[in-house]
Amino acid sequence: MKKILSILLLTLILSSCSEYQKALKTEEIGVKYDVASKQYDKGKYMKAIRLFEQIAPSYRGRPQAEKMFYMYAQSYFKTKQYYSSGYQFESFVTSYPKSEKVEEASYLGALSYTKLSPRYSLDQVETYKAIDKLQNFINNYPTSEYLPEANVIIKDLREKLEKKSFEVAKQYNTISDHKAALVVLDNFITDFPGTKYKGEALYYKLDSAYKLAINSIESKKVERLANAKNAYLNLMKFNQGADYKEKADEMLVRIETDLKQFSNK
Repeated sequence: MKKILSILLLTLILSSCSEYQKALKTEEIGVKYDVASKQYDKGKYMKAIRLFEQIAPSYRGRPQAEKMFYMYAQSYFKTKQYYSSGYQFESFVTSYPKSEKVEEASYLGALSYTKLSPRYSLDQVETYKAIDKLQNFINNYPTSEYLPEANVIIKDLREKLEKKSFEVAKQYNTISDHKAALVVLDNFITDFPGTKYKGEALYYKLDSAYKLAINSIESKKVERLANAKNAYLNLMKFNQGADYKEKADEMLVRIETDLKQFSNK
């Protein structure tokens, strides 16, 4: 009995493969569509894509085109080909604005771009693009069932940009380009006023301000030491200095000592 079942299963597999191979070679678009739909329903998205790619150019305007292009976009999404799925979903939304799938397609198109967002240490062009796509979706469908998820994703993407900006700003301090560090850290604090990195940013600003001061020419030392003292006061003022208070206090002692020394010259 087991042998018979094995033979039947093998026959079905071979028949299915044969049907797919014939569909790839045939010139009949209807056959390609039917087999592609079967592959899609079975979750064999890569096989479905090969057939959809063959018929897509000549399928627009046909009665089943809307369904076909939706499955085409979904197949790319399911196989994590997000550049292609983003493009195909956007094309679907443009071509079929009255489709019952248009809201879902619009969301999945935007979601495709979020999948392309790299880790924070890399260039964030794709992250900015993903935020724009999601924000457009939210603006177009403010009552969508996908809205809560979209808002969470946007928040995560913005936090990634925030971390990227902070790490770039901190890097200037690390490489001892303290003049640039002060500018970039100021910009970071302005751009992200509620950032969780504010305490660190203010501390690195103090550190850069002091190091810039002590390495300055004599005529600029007093002014820059005064700026460093203001950076210390800002760190304490915003109550963000708890984790750095000991180091900051030690730095303040050196700042005040140096101020007395160079002010008397």
